[in-house]
Amino acid sequence: MTANHAPADPPSTRLDAPGRLRHGAPAAVLAALPGARAVGGVVRDLLAGRPVHDVDIAAPLPPEAIAGRLRAAGLKVFETGLQHGTVTAVLDHEPVEVTSLRRDLATDGRHATVAWTEDWREDAARRDFTMNAMSLDAEGRLWDYFGGREDLAAGRLRFVGDPATRLAEDYLRVLRFFRFHARYGIGAPEPAALAAIRAAVPGLERLSAERVWMELKRLLEGPAPADSLALMRDTGVLGAILPEAGALDALARSQAPADPLLRLSLLLAADPAPLARRLKLSGDETRRLRDLLAIPAPAPDMADDDLRRLLAEHPAETATAATWAAEARDGQNRATLRDRIDATPRPVFPLQGRDALALGASPGPAMGKALNDVKQWWMEQGCVPTKEQTAEKLKKRLGE
Repeated sequence: MTANHAPADPPSTRLDAPGRLRHGAPAAVLAALPGARAVGGVVRDLLAGRPVHDVDIAAPLPPEAIAGRLRAAGLKVFETGLQHGTVTAVLDHEPVEVTSLRRDLATDGRHATVAWTEDWREDAARRDFTMNAMSLDAEGRLWDYFGGREDLAAGRLRFVGDPATRLAEDYLRVLRFFRFHARYGIGAPEPAALAAIRAAVPGLERLSAERVWMELKRLLEGPAPADSLALMRDTGVLGAILPEAGALDALARSQAPADPLLRLSLLLAADPAPLARRLKLSGDETRRLRDLLAIPAPAPDMADDDLRRLLAEHPAETATAATWAAEARDGQNRATLRDRIDATPRPVFPLQGRDALALGASPGPAMGKALNDVKQWWMEQGCVPTKEQTAEKLKKRLGE
């Protein structure tokens, strides 16, 4: 168990609240709910000097009272998670999630039965990490019950209270640990946290495939995911959620943009279909992952004809991603090739079925085969023959 550090109340620290708390929907929510505070990510990222995105607010009131006060202040209210104490307030199309302070009555490893409370420290004590347990009131006062600011500055991802207890409450926190460590952590995590994670691996079976993929995708979007994946492998987590993952070397070398599917492809060597089914990837995600694994590695000095053939078969986005993947695997720079891909219009086979019909072909498999044969010839010629040239080739092919 790691010790918690509880500063005296009220806090001595005052911060300049970000503009999003002084204007728009967040400011309106704070004004409508005296005593409410911004919580979680907005406070963490404000302290870390990172862009503030979504603003979450908590208030020491039951959800029905929160909804009533927000409506009275002129905000639209949607009861998006009333059983969990959450409503969504909207002003000028800007949504803000507002949640009642809570305490856990019972947990089952994924979901909690909660009761409402007016105790901010009690609500903070049920959160996962100290850096996520801070809150900021409308006057800019920072409330930090468990040393989150100090941990954030040190790059130390620390559970609130006992790590094993926090994980047993919600096993998704195992995956969140590695995602947050990738974004905010410096150096090796605390041994007590890693020991608790190793012991919690069997609990990962309780997580839905959708939540596992969501956390894995967020990790792969973050900085230096290979380091966190290595920690996941050492603790047994990677083997439990992604047994298909191979060596991490290519991912560690990759300088590609933060594309989660591209990064995932660098871990795989076989057909991704079983993985896609297990993690319930969308159809678009499955197709893109399959294409990234199937496309041949583009050579750095690829000839113009080969480049046009590549682009005729694959969108420029996929071709560019393939250059990054090949570069990570063999170390050969392909920046010039990426520039050439950007500058090369995608070749389009100039004939369609109606062109074959106009030449007297009868609809059916024979016509389709003739068109395909001509397309193969067009590809072999570097995708440069004109419509007139391809039509002449098709005319001859139909006359055979």
